[in-house]
Amino acid sequence: MTSTPRQTAHQIASSMIEGASMATALIGGAAGAFFGYQLVPASWSGETRILAAGAVAVVGAVIVDGLAELVLAPLRRLLISSRYRTPDKESPALPGSLADTITAVAAAAASDAADQAAMAARIKLDRSADGSFLTAAEQWTGYENGEASLFLAPGVQLHFASFDDGYGRERKFTLLTSEQDAPVAITTLAQLHQHLTAREAGLPVAQPGDDNKALSNA
Repeated sequence: MTSTPRQTAHQIASSMIEGASMATALIGGAAGAFFGYQLVPASWSGETRILAAGAVAVVGAVIVDGLAELVLAPLRRLLISSRYRTPDKESPALPGSLADTITAVAAAAASDAADQAAMAARIKLDRSADGSFLTAAEQWTGYENGEASLFLAPGVQLHFASFDDGYGRERKFTLLTSEQDAPVAITTLAQLHQHLTAREAGLPVAQPGDDNKALSNA
């Protein structure tokens, strides 16, 4: 996977900041070691002077690194904020006339219908963790009247409609075919599979209540 120019710039900036942090710590340590060794009385043994210089070097590195962080920390925060900030989207152009507004609203209504169909499919038909093409808005074709359809096979589509039933918004899925078959209400994936399998086998699509009739006649 190739890096974008923005990612490359972030990597370079991050490397420079971390390099500066390491360099300041080394400079502080080296300066502490030099002055610590010089300030230790000459009467002390060589090993003692080295240990003392090492201790001063550590202190010097910590102090200088802490002072450098006063500058580097804000740069790190700025870099992280820039890395994960979502680029601002351009505002859509305002419609120039009523006709343009109607066109824009119709497109928005169609897009919303596709989203509503996908969400309703997730709630009413496919509750699996991974979902399926039924729950993907891009698979649905929305219409400006709020309805949507999903292509299943030549001459077969799943239709979505939302309406007010007096108690709230009712969302309904219906299996439509190109023949004169009556629309079939779909409430589960298993039911949809059953109807599609019957169609592939050339059998008539069962209508609601057919199963109950068969049981009563048995």
